[in-house]
Amino acid sequence: MNFEYFIAKRIIDSKAYKSSVSAPIIKIGIAAIAIGIIVMMISIATGIGLQQKIRDKVVAFNGHLMISKFGDNNSQESDGALSLDQDFYPEFKSVKGVSHIQGVATKFGIIRTETDFEAVIVKGVGTDYKWDYFQEYLVKGKLPEYTDAYSEDVLLSEYIANRLHVTVGDTIQTYFVNNDYNKQPRIIPYKIVGIYNSGFQEFDKTYVISHIKHLQRINKWEKDQVGHFELFVDDYSQLDPVREQVYQNTPPEFNTVTVEKKFESIFEWITIFVKNIYGIIGIMILVAGFNMVTALLVLILERTQMIGILKALGSNNWTIRKIFLYNASYLIILGLFWGNLIGLGILLTQKYFKIFPLDPNVYYVSEAPVYLSITYIAALNIGTFILCLLMLLIPSYIITKISPVKAIRFE
Repeated sequence: MNFEYFIAKRIIDSKAYKSSVSAPIIKIGIAAIAIGIIVMMISIATGIGLQQKIRDKVVAFNGHLMISKFGDNNSQESDGALSLDQDFYPEFKSVKGVSHIQGVATKFGIIRTETDFEAVIVKGVGTDYKWDYFQEYLVKGKLPEYTDAYSEDVLLSEYIANRLHVTVGDTIQTYFVNNDYNKQPRIIPYKIVGIYNSGFQEFDKTYVISHIKHLQRINKWEKDQVGHFELFVDDYSQLDPVREQVYQNTPPEFNTVTVEKKFESIFEWITIFVKNIYGIIGIMILVAGFNMVTALLVLILERTQMIGILKALGSNNWTIRKIFLYNASYLIILGLFWGNLIGLGILLTQKYFKIFPLDPNVYYVSEAPVYLSITYIAALNIGTFILCLLMLLIPSYIITKISPVKAIRFE
């Protein structure tokens, strides 16, 4: 057995060690490590979780990339028509990483009931629409099933349904401005077949999902014309490179923008969470490290006579330093164990029981989302252990300054 490890283990196992003067300080050091790892795990899990949740909700309504005519990118309403007869439709085979493409159109409308009215954006979609995200958001009814035939089925948000006092099965009258402004508005009676709630109130209070054929008829478009294309990518981290390739492989009159560019303010806001995470991690490691430094210094002071005896018996400074570093490592591991146990318990409770709600008007989500990955948990534990141990190398240097004669006589 390793000599230094053997001595350190004897110190840790001894009853005198557990009831010594340094015991309370050691417990504070362990608690600091545990609290630090809990705070860091929660910060990373909720920070990344919030980023991904908000990003997914924006993508659900807009796709990862949007192809439209130049000048239409900042408009909420489709101004011009694009033909579906493109080389990149219905599959974008020329660019690797594009998983899906769909043609959609948007138009401003007003839903009117006997007692209320609501201004909305009606998003027209067809048979190629990707419903994956809305399957998760569906709270009542079913998703529309569109074919080549006209359909009055519509998907409404819970926010709009509550404001208009309507539910699944009801019919709503939607008014659209006619392209010929001298004529009366066009009225389409939609039947509500499903109600969704994404938790992103900025979009929930805006979008109604309907069949694109109605918007094509109102805008006097051909049946193979849409307002713009939405693309989905396989790997979000490759969004910008894929956008560049898509732009190069589309006609010159078409522009391609990312969802991050179109909703810059939202994505700039959520990047703040990354900076906050780095700050919290730095502060927690420093606090935990300094607490362990204090605990180590108290341990050295308490074992001064032992240090003197070991030196007198021929042990060198590094051997004695290793004894105390082994001791400190045990305390760090103990703190990490309890920190992980409590931290994961809190995160799993939130993940499955959602006990901590958030204001959707501020955070765009109704509860704190949790992202769990063995990668970041392992990296956090290993990083904390190494950094705390490195911080302890400096105070352990004090052992080299202890004289054997004075240490043995020390009381």
